[in-house]
Amino acid sequence: MEGKTIDHASSREAGAELRRDQRLAIFVDVQNMFYSAKNIYDKKLDFARLLDYVSQGRPVIRAICYVVVAPDADQSSFIQFLEELGYEVRVKSLIRRPDGTAKGDWDMGLAIDAITLSEKVDTIALVSGDGDFEALVHLLKARGVRVEVYGFPSSTAESLRKAANSFYPLGADVLLVG
Repeated sequence: MEGKTIDHASSREAGAELRRDQRLAIFVDVQNMFYSAKNIYDKKLDFARLLDYVSQGRPVIRAICYVVVAPDADQSSFIQFLEELGYEVRVKSLIRRPDGTAKGDWDMGLAIDAITLSEKVDTIALVSGDGDFEALVHLLKARGVRVEVYGFPSSTAESLRKAANSFYPLGADVLLVG
């Protein structure tokens, strides 16, 4: 593959060569990242900065956010905001069980989308710390796709970091100020 190498911040792992001609798909596990940012920094993720940080000038084929909404919360303005930034948004309702527990995740949907798009891109950026995606990362790499994982170091599963071609730690630079 021809193209210029992108100069990334020194906080990124050595050997993480990114090229401007890599066709990129970005998959954001919104709930995972929301709670990580809240628990670690008591702040919210800046989705505009995140998109810039992950894309680094590469052509983004698709950028998809996976959102779980509670039935009692109106998140329409948040979803509209993400769409205005250029993300496609997949929405699923939180399911409340009779015993009081709740379920809502996009793991299977994200995995299916990533596998489907792997034929159209060179690189997949997974923005999540969820170790459940380790098998997906191995499958994507076996299909010849470069896989980058972006997450907060203290909340990203070590197995997911090791499975990826490169892990890029997120920090305060992708959080909302104030």
